[in-house]
Amino acid sequence: MTELLGLALLGAWVTLDGVTVGQFMVSRPLVASGLAGLWLGDPATGFLVGAVLELFLLVAVPSGAGRFPEPGPAAVVGAAGAVWAAGPAGLALGVAAALLLGYAGALSQAAQRHLNVRWVPDPAVQPVTEAAIVRGHWSSLGVDAIRGFVLTALGLAAVRMAAPWASGAWPLDAAATRGLLLVGAFVSLGVLGRSLAARHLWVYLAVGAVVGLGLGAVWG
Repeated sequence: MTELLGLALLGAWVTLDGVTVGQFMVSRPLVASGLAGLWLGDPATGFLVGAVLELFLLVAVPSGAGRFPEPGPAAVVGAAGAVWAAGPAGLALGVAAALLLGYAGALSQAAQRHLNVRWVPDPAVQPVTEAAIVRGHWSSLGVDAIRGFVLTALGLAAVRMAAPWASGAWPLDAAATRGLLLVGAFVSLGVLGRSLAARHLWVYLAVGAVVGLGLGAVWG
C-alpha cells in the first residue's frame, strides 16, 4: 500500500508540474519515470521506459488550447508496469499503458479547464475581490492535484492487474520488443519533423521508421 500511495502522490506532483505549478520539467517522462523506478527499487527500468516515452511524446507540448497526451502521470504508471511485469513484456506493457493513460490525461485536462472557467470571478455578476481570485486559484490547484492522484491510481491498478497476464502472453523477445518500440517512437519523431518544417509527411514517416529499425537492430 505504501508503494502505491507513494506512486500516486508522485503522479499528483508531476501533474501539477506539467502546467499548473512550477514547470520544473519533473513531469517529463524521463524524470517522472525515473523517479517512479527509483521508488520501486529499479531505476534502470524506470529510466529506460522514460527514454522511450520521450521519443513518443516529444510532439506533446502543453501550449495554448491544444490537447496533447499528458506525460507525467502516464510515465509514472509506465515505469510501474515495466517493473511489475519485468523483461520485454514489462517494457511493452509500460509503454503501451503510458501512451493510453496520456490520452486519458488529456481528456481530463480538457474537462478541468471547463471547470476552471466557472471559478473565475465574473465582474458582471459580482464584485471581483482578492479573496475570490485566491479562492479560484487554490480551487484549480487542488482539483489538478486530485485529478493527477486519481488518474495515476487508476492507471496503477490497471497495470498491476495486467502485469501477470502480460508476462505470460507477450510473444516477442527483448530485441524484437525494443525494435518494435523504436520504430513507433521514430515514426512519432517523423510527425514532429513534419510539424516543424516539411512538405512531405510520408518522407518523415519513412525516415523515422528506418532509423527506428536501425537503432532497434543495434540495441538488440
